[in-house]
Amino acid sequence: MTNAIDEVRRFLKKDDLPGAVRSLRPHAGSAPIPELAKAARALADAAGFKDLAGAAGVAAERPGEPQALYDFGYACVERGVAFLAVAPLREALRLLPDSRPLLAELVSALEDENRHTEAAALLSGRGGALPAWPETYLLVHHTLLAGDLDTAERVGHGLPAPEDPQWSGAHDRQIRRLARTGRARRARSAAGHAVPLGRTDLRGWHYGLTGGLLGTLSPYGWDAGMTGRYAYLGDTHEQCRHGLARLALALEAAGRRPGTVSLLPGRSDRILGLAAARVLELPAVPYEPARTDTLVVAYDLNAADPDLVRTLHARVDGQILSEHATCWTDPPAVSADFSALLCQFVSPPWKDDRRPEEEIALDIAAAAAGADEGDGATPPDPDEDFRAFVAAVATDWLTAPRDRVASPGPVPSSRFA
Repeated sequence: MTNAIDEVRRFLKKDDLPGAVRSLRPHAGSAPIPELAKAARALADAAGFKDLAGAAGVAAERPGEPQALYDFGYACVERGVAFLAVAPLREALRLLPDSRPLLAELVSALEDENRHTEAAALLSGRGGALPAWPETYLLVHHTLLAGDLDTAERVGHGLPAPEDPQWSGAHDRQIRRLARTGRARRARSAAGHAVPLGRTDLRGWHYGLTGGLLGTLSPYGWDAGMTGRYAYLGDTHEQCRHGLARLALALEAAGRRPGTVSLLPGRSDRILGLAAARVLELPAVPYEPARTDTLVVAYDLNAADPDLVRTLHARVDGQILSEHATCWTDPPAVSADFSALLCQFVSPPWKDDRRPEEEIALDIAAAAAGADEGDGATPPDPDEDFRAFVAAVATDWLTAPRDRVASPGPVPSSRFA
């Protein structure tokens, strides 16, 4: 670990704080806690995080004190370096195995790292003494995100309603996710999938967890760890047009016909919205939160005004939210009803195109709508399969609030660090 600290300091001397953080990841689960805490303090000092620096300093001096370990772990979670919190919190829980706050904070750290299988194992290992709220709720939550739908359904269906109203919303969301995921699995089974909702069924899990339809799968890097998602996408007019074609297919298969296309104020949103209006042969109108029977079109919700995005959480009658490029590593504040694709970073095809929005929208509408053939390693994704999936889940689609889901769920994909 001394070498790791030296490496952290080497990065910090170059003012490369992200590099220093990355250099600690391989050591977070194996380094002695005092050394880990010293390295974390160096990072915190460089970042100006006095709370984390102080907690790390105390933990380095008192690695056998549960409170010091808890404070260190808590500060790591709060400052966005949850991977550094796991080891001290595990040790604190070993010292105080009956502590519910320690258990909750360790589960929180594992969740921030999308280590759902570990979180589920930690909670299930407590046995029959596990309280219903929030511990058993969290067990169901992490079991589902880890991909074990059978266990999540079995435990979740036996979970009583919470007595504390602060958990009522979470309980309702969990019930909806279990119901949607079960429906997605039945749809996949009826369509003849060999492993319904397996670890590569990105579309099925995306619907179950978010309530949104995933229009297309990335045709690149399937067998190199991407499993249908993009890392960096240099977008094209053809890709946008293909997404709109899948959106039209989804609306048709679900029996939905909005009366207008609502244009969000961002330039990229307006370009894609105008293209959607032309493709769907609908009038384009300015976005108004209370407008009913309309298709709201976004290019990238993370690039939109946060206050505006929040108005899209509560569902308005007949309102459908479509997003072209949904970020799967940092999901937007609301889950779109339809996502054309999932990516980590996207560069719009009109980034350097200063022509009027209407002209660019015409180019998109006139572009070829067929799928990119890709690298030839991605399983086929024909229109017929997508149409059948939409038809099978249509009764549940557009029936719940657009809750944000921070986790990518049980389907793994490679990402930029």
